[in-house]
Amino acid sequence: MSDIKPTIVFKYFKELTEKQRAQFEQLYDLYSFWNAQINVISRKDIDELYERHILHSLGIAKFCTFKAGEKVLDVGTGGGFPGIPLAILFPETQFHLVDSIGKKIKVVSEVAAALGLSNVKASHLRAEQVTDQYNFVVSRAVTRLIDFYPWIRGKFAKENINAIQNGILYLKGGDLTEEIKESKLKAELHPLSAYFEEDFFETKYVVYIPQ
Repeated sequence: MSDIKPTIVFKYFKELTEKQRAQFEQLYDLYSFWNAQINVISRKDIDELYERHILHSLGIAKFCTFKAGEKVLDVGTGGGFPGIPLAILFPETQFHLVDSIGKKIKVVSEVAAALGLSNVKASHLRAEQVTDQYNFVVSRAVTRLIDFYPWIRGKFAKENINAIQNGILYLKGGDLTEEIKESKLKAELHPLSAYFEEDFFETKYVVYIPQ
């Protein structure tokens, strides 16, 4: 059966406001509409939107709760993941979503506008072109860490206001031992299976790299 209702999100995030619930409910129709015009999600995945894209994005929120006033950069956001679901969940946090493909940023901008997300800025940029500084950089497996890190080096604010140190929160799956070793980064692996019981999350992680 297709998972086209946000029930799975509400199962794990019970403290949502009515506005947040309504925003999550809108996502399927919005992404179905835009995906038919600009392919940002694999066609076979659209009916699994809430589990494989939205809940997956929200795995970051199970590990780290963003504070009011913090700034988060989403690199290679594609259609807006993980940035859009996180922006719904943390309306007092500022999110900057960037992607090098302009038509994907068009989808992000349209979805954010339809949801009334005033805390989202979407830019058609490569990560290297971003000049601001952020508390956290988030991303969903855009490339290997050894290649990713040079893009965002030096983009972190010096002041830490969170319970954890400013850094990278990277969503990735599979055996990451070799990838972390070659990157020479001090990374912590936090399995999403500790938060979500669905089979999809068995080999998925939040990789946290403090700066």
